[in-house]
Amino acid sequence: MQKTIYVGNLPWSVTSEDLQQAVSQYAEVLAARIATDRETGRSRGFGFVEVPADKAEAVIEALNGADWQGRQLTVNEARPREERPRRY
Repeated sequence: MQKTIYVGNLPWSVTSEDLQQAVSQYAEVLAARIATDRETGRSRGFGFVEVPADKAEAVIEALNGADWQGRQLTVNEARPREERPRRY
């Protein structure tokens, strides 16, 4: 079983590979992705990492509040995506 972890307040220059490499120090990374703006393709400053469920808490404890390029990370278990009404 796996858990998805939210990683917020990322520097704009961080890539999915950078995020995967940082988290892999604490757990096996099953997937890592940076959220990007649909129109510009630029990073939105947060991402998600999938790790084995039994390692998720260790990753959160290790990285929450950690400094990355002068920014303090916010790391916690990701919440399910909320359904939003369609925009027309």
